[in-house]
Amino acid sequence: MKIITSSIWTFIMESHQFTKNTIEATIRLSLVAVVIYFCAKILSPFVMPVLWGAIIAVAIYPMFTRFKKVLGGKAKLAASLYAIIAISALITPTAMISNSLIDTSVALNEQYQSGALKIPPPSKNVAEWPLIGEKAYAFWNGASKNLENTLNAHLPQMKSLAGGAFSAIAGVGGTVLQFVLSIIISAVFVASAESAYAVLIKVFSRLTDSKTGKEYTDLARDTIRSVAQGVLGVALIQATLAALGMYIMDVPAWGLWSLVILVMAIAQLPPILVLGFVISYVFSVADTTPAVIFMIYSLVVSASDGFLKPIFLGRGMETPMLVILLGAIGGMMMSGIIGLFVGAIILALGYELFMKWLNTSTEELVKNENSND
Repeated sequence: MKIITSSIWTFIMESHQFTKNTIEATIRLSLVAVVIYFCAKILSPFVMPVLWGAIIAVAIYPMFTRFKKVLGGKAKLAASLYAIIAISALITPTAMISNSLIDTSVALNEQYQSGALKIPPPSKNVAEWPLIGEKAYAFWNGASKNLENTLNAHLPQMKSLAGGAFSAIAGVGGTVLQFVLSIIISAVFVASAESAYAVLIKVFSRLTDSKTGKEYTDLARDTIRSVAQGVLGVALIQATLAALGMYIMDVPAWGLWSLVILVMAIAQLPPILVLGFVISYVFSVADTTPAVIFMIYSLVVSASDGFLKPIFLGRGMETPMLVILLGAIGGMMMSGIIGLFVGAIILALGYELFMKWLNTSTEELVKNENSND
């Protein structure tokens, strides 16, 4: 009887201790979860700028090291000057594009109010455009004959288009601020690049081992630089060259078309999809010789990625273009323009790391099978 009573008492005490430990662990985990939740909530607005800042830092670090040597190895001074130069390089074209949009809007409004706005008739090849050719030709031709009636006939669509345009313009201001914040963050990263590199190695080493952690860190660095140069760099070159051509030809709202070309080039779509419309407009308002020159120039700009991408992408990983396309589109759907940049690189990085892990696992499996034989 005593043995049974002692056993029951022991079971009760153990159950009580187990319940106490369970409650205490639950409370601790709940507090940790609450802290993590609020930390994530507080930091969530800065996730994309921090990611973009880290990407910029990795991409420009080789140039930054040379710049730092010129300044006598002063990392903080070099980072500060880099931030000032980069922000100035961002603000200047942004101001030019904004002025282009404002001047074009004001001029169009004044001409429309005075009745002096005339739309040139479209060329016949507009009707041959795939998918939208006939509708585009009909709308353009109607606007060239009677602009007011054409706009009134499509008033709901025009209101929706205007609302979307105003929303996009308002979003550009926020995007520029995000880019400025990302540049500042990238300056902090490049100033302390060695310690950041060491931390990243520790993170990957904790997930794998010391040797593999170093390999994964180097792979992440090389992938970011490769995609940043081969995709973002080429897209920026194409958009800049297209903007220069449209600026010389005095194309209305050339800044807006340049932004569209930049987005499309990052999404791995040919700039000729936009430049085709611009070429048709130039042929309708300019003399034949400059219009032909602009057409040839636009075709060269659109096809330039064919020889630029092998040069830049050849320096790093050969990430499939489909991965970059999905990353760019998904990133833009998730976080707007800045997500377009970050999404392409993050998905490419994830793909390269996954393939590295997959190939390593396959090699180890083959070695184990050979050793067993």
